[in-house]
Amino acid sequence: MQPSRVFVVGSGVVGTATGMGFRAAGNTVTFIDISVPRVCDLRAQGLDARTELDLASEPDSFIFLTLPTPNAGRGYDLGAFAAGSAAVGRALAGSSARHTVVVRSTVAPGTTEELVRPVLEENSGMTAGDGFRLATNPEFLRAVSAEEDFSHPWMTVIASRDPQAVAQLRALLAPFGGEMRTFSDPAEAEFVKCAHNIFNATKISFWNEMWLVAREIGLDLDPIAATVAKSAEGSINSRYGIRGGAPYGGACLPKDTRGFLGYSDAIGVDMPLLQAVVETNERLENVVKQEVEAAGKAASGITTA
Repeated sequence: MQPSRVFVVGSGVVGTATGMGFRAAGNTVTFIDISVPRVCDLRAQGLDARTELDLASEPDSFIFLTLPTPNAGRGYDLGAFAAGSAAVGRALAGSSARHTVVVRSTVAPGTTEELVRPVLEENSGMTAGDGFRLATNPEFLRAVSAEEDFSHPWMTVIASRDPQAVAQLRALLAPFGGEMRTFSDPAEAEFVKCAHNIFNATKISFWNEMWLVAREIGLDLDPIAATVAKSAEGSINSRYGIRGGAPYGGACLPKDTRGFLGYSDAIGVDMPLLQAVVETNERLENVVKQEVEAAGKAASGITTA
């Protein structure tokens, strides 16, 4: 594969690891960041780093958006992301090449098409899919090993409504290895990354809640958790429990979730996560019941006012 021209807009942990990985693979990489000290630090390492994106004399390239998207209470702060997208749009306006803009930061589902696309189009005077290509490629990097994770990914996710953008990104990222999955709707890839992080957070919180119970009754949780990690189908079967819209049932799960809540109450340990598990399942049971009833009425020709 021929080396590609790559710009990384936003050169924090994710951006730097992304750019360094592409550079090590033989691509021509430029780091873009509004932080002068950060740009100076990258230049001191012998890297091409700039405070502004200029595409006027550049060939077709990939422009990765690795801008910060911190939470603002219960929500994402997309101020920096919007500003960075606008700057990229202005740079696109001054270029005759066909560039591919790639959203790599973690964002809420719909951000690529509902925020990035209109901002790019407004500032470039172009239309996505015509003047430039637009895609999503969420990162799965850990802060402590970001460069290693980029170079040896266990999963690569790509999404775009433009098949050519998907093909180009597949070619760019395939040499790094790992399983690759593609989607035609960017929101799907954005959802994957959000669910990925939230699942990890939920698992940690689950075992922390169990740790509180174990501590209260004088047990060491570590060997217990290690055993459950090998005994529970939810741990050893990657497809167990992932089909949405189906509440858990049977004899054991409803009995033990509710029963353990009573046990934890008796020993004085609050378990809000387990309580939420029960409440979520009860809510899904009601949803399914209502849908079954509605389908039955529809099949019988019964209508409701």
